[in-house]
Amino acid sequence: MTAGTGSTILVTGGSRFVGAQLARTLAARRYHVRVLTRVPERVKDLRSAGIEACHGDLRDRASLERACEGVRVVFSTAGLTASRRTGMAAHRAVSTTGVGTLVETAAAMQAQRVVHCSPAEAHGRQAARPADEDSAPLPRDAYDAAALDGERMAHEAASRAGIELVIARPSQVYGPGDCRLQALFCGIARRRYVLLGTGSVTVHLVYVDDLVEGLRLCGEAGQAAGRTYTLAGGETMRLGDLVRLIAREAGVRPWPIRLPVWPVSAAAALVEGVSGAVGARPPLDRRRLAFYTESRAFDISRARAELGFVPKVDLREGVRRCLEWYRGQNLI
Repeated sequence: MTAGTGSTILVTGGSRFVGAQLARTLAARRYHVRVLTRVPERVKDLRSAGIEACHGDLRDRASLERACEGVRVVFSTAGLTASRRTGMAAHRAVSTTGVGTLVETAAAMQAQRVVHCSPAEAHGRQAARPADEDSAPLPRDAYDAAALDGERMAHEAASRAGIELVIARPSQVYGPGDCRLQALFCGIARRRYVLLGTGSVTVHLVYVDDLVEGLRLCGEAGQAAGRTYTLAGGETMRLGDLVRLIAREAGVRPWPIRLPVWPVSAAAALVEGVSGAVGARPPLDRRRLAFYTESRAFDISRARAELGFVPKVDLREGVRRCLEWYRGQNLI
């Protein structure tokens, strides 16, 4: 095992959904967990749970050296989701060059392994079969391309520095605390959700607890060194069926209105252009529309066979837990 109980673990992106859940889980297993965060106020709840917070940034090597001191394994989850708030240059500084810097710094500080999270969506648009770790990348946009470049830089840095590297590719994650799919869940529960397109595209989600367990295995399993693993849920579902499942668990009838995608896509392109010209974040963009237009399906056979990764939360149970959390937050 690469990291045993009592080892010091660093999690970047500790204030984000996945990073925070990973930190809590590892701390519960009696690891000493440190999170790297640019805004310490965002991890107050983690600090109250005995998790160490280290102020820093992937773009600042000195802060990475402080964060990596005495660390055995680094989990790189910062920049896991694309964001237009800070622009493409800032995104690449974290998701591409920042990843290479992190790997090099971890090696210099005598860490043994880096587990780097890279979104599986850049490989998921395979027409004939579910995508696996050897599928050719199919980046949708500059954000997917930045993630793929981040993988490349991580490999190059690990090879130069002689540190173990594991690439983990999560599918779209969901669960209590997630805000990315909030509009989907809350809109359906309030009967204010309008489905774009036919609903025939395939979605492949992974529940956050299952993802965190997969990441833990990537950090602990000796045979994982140098390997890439897709971490996704145990089942796929058509989007229309997912909408009906959420409605059924919420106790409502699905909203019957559907809209064609093409006029919304045209409007999104226009909004993107105008927002980009003034430096604002667009309220609607084509990347979000891909959820309605592009099927995603992943083969997790390698993670099952080599890591013992077994997703335990099916979609029905995951949907129930999400709805319960959203109700507790007075969102529905």
